Amino acid sequence: MKKITLSIAAFSFLLSAGAQTLDRSIRPKAGAAPVVAIGKSESFTLPNGLKVFVVENHKLPTVAYSMQLDINPALARTKAGMEDIFSEMLTSGTTTRSSEKLAQDMDMIAARISATNEGMYGAALKRHQAKLLELMADIAMNAKFTQPELDKTKTQMLSGMEAGKNEPDAMLENVTSVVNYGAAHTYGEVATPATVGAVNLTDLNNYYKTYYRPNVAYMAVVGDITVAEVKPLLEKYFGKWQQGSVPSATYTVAPAPTGTDVVFVPRDAAVQSVFNITYPLDLKPGTADVIKAQVANSVLGNGSQGRLFQNLREGHGWTYGAYSGIDVDPRVGNFTAYAKTRNAVTDSAISETLMEMQKLRNEPVSASDLQAIIASMSGSFAIGLEDPQRVAQYAINTERYKLPKDYYANYLRTLATVSSSDVQTIARQYIRPENAHIIVVGDKTDVAPKLARFASNGKIDYRDNYGNPIEVHVATAAPSSVTAADVMKKYVAALGGESAIKGLKSIKTTYTMEMQGMKMEQTEIKQGGKMKSVMAMNGSPMGGQTYDGTKMYAEQMGQKQAIDDAAKLAEAKEQSDLQAELHPEQYGVTRTVKGQEGNMIVVEKLMGSDKTTEYYDAATGLLMKSSSTEEGPQGPTAIVNEFSDYREVPGSGGYKVPGTVTITGMAPVPLTMKLTTVEVNKTYPATDFQ
Repeated sequence: MKKITLSIAAFSFLLSAGAQTLDRSIRPKAGAAPVVAIGKSESFTLPNGLKVFVVENHKLPTVAYSMQLDINPALARTKAGMEDIFSEMLTSGTTTRSSEKLAQDMDMIAARISATNEGMYGAALKRHQAKLLELMADIAMNAKFTQPELDKTKTQMLSGMEAGKNEPDAMLENVTSVVNYGAAHTYGEVATPATVGAVNLTDLNNYYKTYYRPNVAYMAVVGDITVAEVKPLLEKYFGKWQQGSVPSATYTVAPAPTGTDVVFVPRDAAVQSVFNITYPLDLKPGTADVIKAQVANSVLGNGSQGRLFQNLREGHGWTYGAYSGIDVDPRVGNFTAYAKTRNAVTDSAISETLMEMQKLRNEPVSASDLQAIIASMSGSFAIGLEDPQRVAQYAINTERYKLPKDYYANYLRTLATVSSSDVQTIARQYIRPENAHIIVVGDKTDVAPKLARFASNGKIDYRDNYGNPIEVHVATAAPSSVTAADVMKKYVAALGGESAIKGLKSIKTTYTMEMQGMKMEQTEIKQGGKMKSVMAMNGSPMGGQTYDGTKMYAEQMGQKQAIDDAAKLAEAKEQSDLQAELHPEQYGVTRTVKGQEGNMIVVEKLMGSDKTTEYYDAATGLLMKSSSTEEGPQGPTAIVNEFSDYREVPGSGGYKVPGTVTITGMAPVPLTMKLTTVEVNKTYPATDFQ
């Protein structure tokens, strides 16, 4: 017992002595980067030219087949979006299976099959791989495109495009593609309703017959499989796939910016802006600069450790996140720095982003920061190896881009050798704050005027949501003789005159619209300072709101809920008053002329803390548009109402109402409502407003 006690004491002494000499302020040195065991890889080629790569991974009884086509398709031009339609329809049936049968067969073996215009992916348990390959081969060789499926796909795409017309990230993506690549490059083609509408079955069949060929295809097989097992299966199911002559288009990239230019996409009443600082890059997979460029980008903005995130979010609180990316691509890549910010700080956020880009070029990265970034990238790479699709991609990349056979096996070792000097050198080559497109989607009145200072020519290039140049009327000073009272006097006259408005005792309007194939109908009644609005779908009431002159209720599916918000009650009181425009002071409403945009007089309406911007036609005096910000489930939401096709109401003494009202921001897609009926001066029972 004594001997054991002495040994423990001696051991404790040694530990305490070591602890006294350990300096915990010094970061431990990283160990040597390992060679990655991606898996044994073998390859073979079928007689029809299909190149196959097999990566064994026997951890799970699963197998994944990933096929990619090495093609450069011809430009779609007036049929942009055809490739997206093709991708959607490729798994919608074959000459041997209907869409329903194909889906049923996949479900029977719990398989996943996805396909695009440039490849296909399928995965299943190993025991089902024969059936999986049968289905994939059927799609590759016997796809059938039908008019009903084409019509359905077009309808879905057009619906998504309608929603994207006011979705800031979709707008930004479209314009970035057009500006970075141009119309002479496949990446610069943006689908519009017109180009989608022009796509026909002949286009789809021609693409399929031209580009879906085995001699331009790479097939990576990853999982619990060997070459001896997979080769006869692929010969059986894909051996009959006929090769063909596949043309390869040549693309021209739009010239890179020689300075900085500012491209602005107006989104009326937006309370936030979203921006890209971007430009095309010639950085192809497997080239010597790729890994170094990825490290440089990680320092700048790849995740929460990035300088952009730390500056714009943690340092200033301007955004929920700010990021950058370098896209490596065999055709043409790009650099992009991205953030969403409040209107008031958009220009400041852009300035700080440009500053961080310049800083990376001018100042070396500290050793500790670099080690942290490399450690994070190493961990991400290792985690990615758990994804069979990622491993399959590595196998294809190795052959397709003629990479060294051990490129990915040695990835961590190569990554570990990147130095601070490498990062600065690569940043000076690929991070170009002085030669970039600054693309912003936001409110042109609040944001655009502050951005001209970033443009080398001092001008702003305005685009619509498809990237087309547009003429935008930025607010200028209205004639000094024009007052808000003058504008409202002309508006009252345009509506039919004071006498017509005073003669209104009640009004009932019904507007209808189509939404996802359903008929929506909104009926509104105003009478004696009371108001009721009901929304119906295909004739069945869904809900609405009622204001009885004092109290307000929201009703949905037969359930009523009181609305106690003072601002909403005040708004309802004003809206239910048929003569409100004749005495706005009763509701604390003030209006101020803010300027003129083209032929529109811009007026700011204030009612308590609520602000609405109104646009009156300078010639007719009619209200053509209003914009405001409302609090929604996702935060502040810009609501824009557009009014057109004013019509005189029979029996009203000349009073007019808009025949078409378009509301943007209230739903995922703009809502265009058409007036179907309008009645004035009828008497409605008090029970209608309870």
